Amino acid sequence: MTDAKLKPPIETRPRCCPCGGNTVPLGSSFTRRDFLKGAGLTALRTVAAGSLAWPVVSSRAAAAPAIAYRPAPLKVKPILAYDTPQRRPQTSWRSWGGIETEAQAREEVGRIQGELAAIVERAEFPLDVRPVSAIRRAADVAAARDIADADILLVYAAGGWLDIFDALAKTGKDRIFFCRHKSGPVYLWYEIISPRYLRRHTDALAVEGVDEDDVVIDSQDELLWRLRALAGLRNTLGTRILAVGGPDAWAQPAGVVPKLVVDTWKFDIVTVSYDDLGRLIKEARADAAAVRRARSRADAYLRQPGTTLETERSFVDNALLLDEVFRGLLEEAGCRALTINGCMGTIMPLAETSACLTLSTLNDAGYLAFCESDFVVIPSGVLLSNISGRPVFLNDPTYPHDGIITLAHCTAPRRMDGRKAEPARILTHFESDYGAAPKVEMPKGQLLTNIVPDFASKRWLGLLGEIEVAPFLPICRSQIDVRYKCDDRTLAKRMPGFHWMTGYGDFTKELPYALKRVGIAWDFLG
Repeated sequence: MTDAKLKPPIETRPRCCPCGGNTVPLGSSFTRRDFLKGAGLTALRTVAAGSLAWPVVSSRAAAAPAIAYRPAPLKVKPILAYDTPQRRPQTSWRSWGGIETEAQAREEVGRIQGELAAIVERAEFPLDVRPVSAIRRAADVAAARDIADADILLVYAAGGWLDIFDALAKTGKDRIFFCRHKSGPVYLWYEIISPRYLRRHTDALAVEGVDEDDVVIDSQDELLWRLRALAGLRNTLGTRILAVGGPDAWAQPAGVVPKLVVDTWKFDIVTVSYDDLGRLIKEARADAAAVRRARSRADAYLRQPGTTLETERSFVDNALLLDEVFRGLLEEAGCRALTINGCMGTIMPLAETSACLTLSTLNDAGYLAFCESDFVVIPSGVLLSNISGRPVFLNDPTYPHDGIITLAHCTAPRRMDGRKAEPARILTHFESDYGAAPKVEMPKGQLLTNIVPDFASKRWLGLLGEIEVAPFLPICRSQIDVRYKCDDRTLAKRMPGFHWMTGYGDFTKELPYALKRVGIAWDFLG
């Protein structure tokens, strides 16, 4: 006799991510977060795709650019805080610092403008840098132009006093403080920004909204990565995402995690039903011109260097037709991001292929396309992509051992560096042995940022790794063995959630800098 208490709470199914009936209790660990300053609540909603005729959706897809995404610029307002002390006999009349006159302040404004112009040229993300405002007293803050609609106040703390900083804090804007040591005339606040401002004459941080990470000394590189982080966050908050089959979360109670994502990230989750999607796919398959376009795009895809076809050609044609359907829906809904619920079984009879290759081609085109509708991990992918400017890889992790962990899924993008397509074998989706899925051959030695989000959206684990090999095991098709440097047992004990998000490059400074602004802790294992 089998004790019912010993039965697994989650039904095991033939798929890479068995999740069953959302039975895992989360209790009181999920709490409603306070809204971010100035941000309104977005809501879950449904788009009536039934009202969209296929010609409308098709025309939207045809109008979609090759690279779909154009991030909004980060609006930066530079402010020079300074003083012009007057000489007095036989007493201390000036503070530390190399800016004492209006002429020196004007020269400093020019220096700041030149440095920021160079940063704009270097940045791989758009920056909208406003004119520098030179401020000597708190009353000048209200008169400074461009503060109201700025995303970030970049405070050059040459001089002045706490009342200026307090007036800037009252604007509710994010702030970065830049101080000079050797890059120009030395600043007063290079000496005292910690004891007088951050700690307010105590031994602990005593101000809200800024901390030690918001202070930069001299380095334009240090300033650049902070701006990159804030630009990525700015383009992540309020993301509109199309959820085919509705939002979900791996092995979690229905609705809990999507609501948490709405509260934390202000996502606008737009649902499209499978009934409506099925109708659109049927109409697309009856459209001879759309079928010809899909075959032509499949021809071009398979002609890419390093591409080998190891499944039925019809699966690739159907995947590119599904790509057109999704592009049209994304453009009509004004979305960059898409996720599919029930992507391993529900969509196959509708599209007569798997969605794996389709999600890969959408990611390569600049969209963000995720399988499984797992809103536990999706925000990490949106944020990492917006910070890095590159596609990201949602994957299943394995158990860490001997400094190695295998990461795999069937939907990897090929343009993981944002430019060139990696070699790929086009195979079937592994669990179904059906459809078209890319085995992307990611190169040995590639540095990776890995994010492991928790179910409660309170702690994200971060791990730098390097690709050891891209094996060909009987698992999800795109697969990499990743070598890391931390202790195996430490990683095993600290891994939260389930799905991981992986991207090329090292963005482990930018991520925690962005996450602290939404109240998520960064647990970095190196």
